[in-house]
Amino acid sequence: MAELEKPLWPIRLFNKSVLKQRKYKEITEALGETAQLRCLDIGADNGVLSYLLRQRGGHWKSADLDQTTVDAIQSLIHERVFQIDDRGTPFADDEFDRVAVIDFLEHIPDDEAFIRELHRIVKPGGQVILNVPHLKTSLLRKIRLAIGQTDEKHGHLRPGYTRGDIARMLGTQFAVLSEKTYSKFFSECIDTLITFAFDVLKSGKRNSAKGLVITGNDLQRYQKMFTMYSLLYPFIWVVSKLDHLLFFTSGYMLLVVAQNKKDTNA
Repeated sequence: MAELEKPLWPIRLFNKSVLKQRKYKEITEALGETAQLRCLDIGADNGVLSYLLRQRGGHWKSADLDQTTVDAIQSLIHERVFQIDDRGTPFADDEFDRVAVIDFLEHIPDDEAFIRELHRIVKPGGQVILNVPHLKTSLLRKIRLAIGQTDEKHGHLRPGYTRGDIARMLGTQFAVLSEKTYSKFFSECIDTLITFAFDVLKSGKRNSAKGLVITGNDLQRYQKMFTMYSLLYPFIWVVSKLDHLLFFTSGYMLLVVAQNKKDTNA
């Protein structure tokens, strides 16, 4: 039990999450080398991504929407974490070389205003990495809605974005450098089942503004379930690899890298 109280509990969870591992892989590839760069991560939920991104080098700051997630990140990285929303941030003009916005835009009322704020705080030529749900018609979405995994329950103010949505929102402020989708049917099915199980266990407890966020207290409270899941993980990992068979379909997550077009003389 004492081991669960150590600050690295999110790493244990990360090591058993095919979705978080894939998300980290995609985001780090999009970020590129960060040593000597000033970077900001936004929306890292329980803090594991904030922690891991710092291991790659660079000067990092972190921010999120909800006090619960801010506290979770802060307890792991032992640095100040900023609570922000779509109305602005406390950061200086041209402060960052890279900003990773992770599952955040869909949670805020005015996503276009937030893009303007990113334009302000990112240096000319700096890059933003936007990781958002990919809006697509699918049977899995219908199943999720049927079992109560609604946008509202996840804290989503919109179900996701298409490539066109992101391009229009970036407008003339950013130039899209690359875009891709990832996380396909089998991985998302696993996530749906895990979320359903935790929803049952946490029945009656209100989710944060970021939806379901698993904390250290949850891991401690449901230790037996986590142990059982750990035993099943090799099978879950194999199932997730079936995504490779679906090369002809788009993924459920959309990742866009865009460069700030701000005039250096502005």
